[in-house]
Amino acid sequence: MKSELSLVTRNFEDLANPTGSIYETTMIIARRARQVTVKIREELGDKLTHFTAAEDDLEEVSENKEQIELSKSYEKMPKPTITATEEFLRGKIMYRYPDITSS
Repeated sequence: MKSELSLVTRNFEDLANPTGSIYETTMIIARRARQVTVKIREELGDKLTHFTAAEDDLEEVSENKEQIELSKSYEKMPKPTITATEEFLRGKIMYRYPDITSS
């Protein structure tokens, strides 16, 4: 995944048009960003478990160049909100409204 700039000017209307409300758009993007965050944390956690040994103490943790490089690669990834916003603008996020028929 290619890292993008953190600050990008967005057209307000482009964001609000699909839902009709900037609030709804923000909620959709926020929920997707949380999903992306969970996925990234799980991936990183799985990869980092390979570097931990059962007998390691907090005081005796040695530097591991591969572990440092892995962490740096995750730090360079775009923020989840940027990823979610791009997905929303490209129409890659499926969202629906709850059925409110019961009263």
